[in-house]
Amino acid sequence: MVVATAIASRDYQDVHHDPELARRSGAPDVFLNILTTNGLVERFVTSWAGAHAVVRAIRIRLGAPVHPGDELVLTGEVSAVDGRRVEVAVRGEHDRGVHVSGAVVLALPEGWGR
Repeated sequence: MVVATAIASRDYQDVHHDPELARRSGAPDVFLNILTTNGLVERFVTSWAGAHAVVRAIRIRLGAPVHPGDELVLTGEVSAVDGRRVEVAVRGEHDRGVHVSGAVVLALPEGWGR
């Protein structure tokens, strides 16, 4: 997944697809790129909000890299509501710490949650 998603997002940086070059750069193995993390965060939130929710903004900060074999656990909590505008605070962690933290702003469809 690490390599496939890097290539699919046209990120040809060697640390995302070449284990030996990643190790020479000081990492223990290849690791997820930010576009993959962004996509995982978006999917996590839209799986909760539903197919008709519209993502207006995603603001994330990366921390500890995710390597093959890591189990990334995403959690979220609604942090603000203004009519149909909802902000969800998101956090993704694995055994070595926080990989991603940030917020996703959604526009929810009329009647959502009834």
